[in-house]
Amino acid sequence: MRNLTEENTTDVVLNAWSKNPDPRFKEIVDAIIKHLHDFVREVQLTEAEWAAAIEYLHKCADISSPERSEFILTSDVLGVSSLVDTINNRRPDGATENSVLGPFYIAEAGELGEVPVIQNGDDLIGERNKDGVPSYVHGIVRDAAGNPIRGASLDFWQNAPNGLYDVQEPEKGYNLRCRIITGDDGRYAFTTTKPLPYTIPLDGPAAAMMQFSNRNVWRPAHLHVRIEASGYETLTTELFIDGDEYLDDDAVFGVKDTLVLNWDTNASQEEAEKIGIWAPFCDIQHDIVLHPLKAARAAE
Repeated sequence: MRNLTEENTTDVVLNAWSKNPDPRFKEIVDAIIKHLHDFVREVQLTEAEWAAAIEYLHKCADISSPERSEFILTSDVLGVSSLVDTINNRRPDGATENSVLGPFYIAEAGELGEVPVIQNGDDLIGERNKDGVPSYVHGIVRDAAGNPIRGASLDFWQNAPNGLYDVQEPEKGYNLRCRIITGDDGRYAFTTTKPLPYTIPLDGPAAAMMQFSNRNVWRPAHLHVRIEASGYETLTTELFIDGDEYLDDDAVFGVKDTLVLNWDTNASQEEAEKIGIWAPFCDIQHDIVLHPLKAARAAE
């Protein structure tokens, strides 16, 4: 490992890692080394620029928490999350498509405690979100043949009428975030507010990098949902609103045509009262179609 030069450094480093016993790990590490070294040579990276990159990572670590990951956000705005998601979730026509997870997903318990579990038809609006446009979101979790899926766990989360997610104002507790477990009919339903377009968090290094690059920092309005069900692939996706001005310029590259829905307005006060909200309200009916796991498909 002596006498490294511009020409031999990559080969020397690859050789140092050549005893890696795991073939897949070796494949990944070797590719990282090759691409990073080629990148450094291509742009003739300066020491100051590399130090700035390291400082960027430090800033990401400093601002990240269990409720917010600046590393995920960085992956999002560079399009890496979208590409990894697409490669790993190739599904046949008819199955609901994936989209990016985003930085605000909470798996189990975060700073605010356990994610609240609600029953079908429950209300998320409450007094806190009265300024928003009331919306009724409902549908069936099913397979490609139309059979309802029992016991599917759906996590929903979105921003509030002030444009913020609950984890951005944790002192106020959970808001517009819930988990629903489907019954025999596979149905899910709840009342909420119409999501709004919003900027990615502007207080971190990812936003600073984008603003320096003159990139759009806005996301189109959307409702996040993540579904897990025994025997089926986990689905992480977003439900967008047709007509949103940022659909073709999403800061994190998450929009797909099949996920853009009509949030139709229903002016019936009678129908609004049946579901416990007021008119006019948005009525969104959308079935979520899960794809079976490989093992399940093989057994069919």
